[in-house]
Amino acid sequence: MLKIFTLFADLITYRWLALEPGRHLTEALHFFLEDTTKIFFLLVTIIFFVAIVRSFFPPEKTRRFLSNKKAIVGHILAALLGVVTPFCSCSACPLFIGFVEAGIPLGVTFSFLISSPMVNEVALVLLFGLFGWEIAAIYLFTGLLVAIIGGILIGRFNMERFVADYVWEIRMGNTEIPAMEWSERLTYARGYVRDILGKIWLYVLGGIAIGAIVHGYVPQDFLLKWAGPSNPLAVPVAVLLGVPLYSNAAGVIPIVEALMSKGLPLGTTLAFMMAVTALSFPEMVILSQVLKRQLIATFVGIVTITIIAVGYIFNAII
Repeated sequence: MLKIFTLFADLITYRWLALEPGRHLTEALHFFLEDTTKIFFLLVTIIFFVAIVRSFFPPEKTRRFLSNKKAIVGHILAALLGVVTPFCSCSACPLFIGFVEAGIPLGVTFSFLISSPMVNEVALVLLFGLFGWEIAAIYLFTGLLVAIIGGILIGRFNMERFVADYVWEIRMGNTEIPAMEWSERLTYARGYVRDILGKIWLYVLGGIAIGAIVHGYVPQDFLLKWAGPSNPLAVPVAVLLGVPLYSNAAGVIPIVEALMSKGLPLGTTLAFMMAVTALSFPEMVILSQVLKRQLIATFVGIVTITIIAVGYIFNAII
């Protein structure tokens, strides 16, 4: 079914515009047209259906569910909930306050906050549509692993004293949320599609444009020299390049697609994607409102080391 988007790009690029195949501009434009139509189709479709699922997981229910779990089970459940619940890095502060106030262990909270922006359903569906189920499954597994390990380590360090003092003083209550009717869920899903697309469409187009430039203009030899398998520092370099960027998973996947098409190893590209989504500088600014510098530094250090390790492991085995 997704071949229809390739045919659409062929029609515009080669038939209507009559551009010569193989030229830099032609390849870049073809990539942009194909990925724009394909990604937005996948986004609209999956966001609608996932919104139906998300309507069963309001924040209050999530907090109550996690607050009763302990040890490794809590970390696993928190990471899994991060995949299907309606939270992202931009809502980290109020959610962090709510989770801490509800008595959820700090480490479990971080397992949730790591997985939520990094391993979300939009990223998984786009990865499935562009690369197949194997790559999507690998990303899901590694993302959950990073979230679980990161949360466990932060929990072991007993760093509650580095949470801003005012967070512990807030009381948010335990309001019961009435169940939605199906008509309300459908209305919520339509509204959620508009809301999410309104927030991310520019980032998605930006990511596709960057991916198109990489695909059409950046020589393969250049990328392989600096980030290819022959460079032992390729993974940490990819992570460092990803941290200053600000994008959601949907926006960075087209860049990942272009990088992989140039021959970059899977582990390096996954590490880059994880760094962009889980370690972005704007997210650190948001978290600085509720976390002290020591805890933010520990969080960044643990997640960075874990992501780099994942990158090296997958480069070695794949």
